[in-house]
Parts: sequence; C-alpha cells; structure tokens
Amino acid sequence: MSEIEAELKKMIVDVLALEDVRPEDIGSEENLFDESGLALDSIDALELGVNIQKKYGVKIDPQDKNIAAHFRSVRALAAFIGAK
Repeated sequence: MSEIEAELKKMIVDVLALEDVRPEDIGSEENLFDESGLALDSIDALELGVNIQKKYGVKIDPQDKNIAAHFRSVRALAAFIGAK
C-alpha cells in the first residue's frame, strides 16, 4: 500500500467521522460508494474532495467525465492524486 493510500484511508475515517471503521479496515480496491463497500454518498464525496484539494493541492473539476472513476476506490484516488 502506498503512503498516499494510507493517508486517504485515514482521511476518509477522520473527515467523514466513520464510527466503527478503522483505516486498516478499508481495502484499497474497495468500492467507496457501493453498498458492498463503504456506501458513501455524494455529500461524503464533496467533503472528501474538499479535503483532498486542501491537503494535496489537487484541482478537482466536477465537470470531469472521469470523476466517478477517480473516486471509485482508495487506489483510484491515489492514482489520480499521483498523476496531478
């Protein structure tokens, strides 16, 4: 697991105040918005996006056609951040 993935997992738990979830409980390939995964919603995505922009200085364009794919999993988010 990359350092960015570990940071993102901690950010997800802390920023979204997920009770009963520890960063190490989140799989890097786990679907963040699917019912079989963390089942996050659009408000969670917005909060997470704001924090990613603050921490990593990454511009997230809500009009980007690939935005859902970037936010699909921790690994996808880490790759998106790494590419910027």
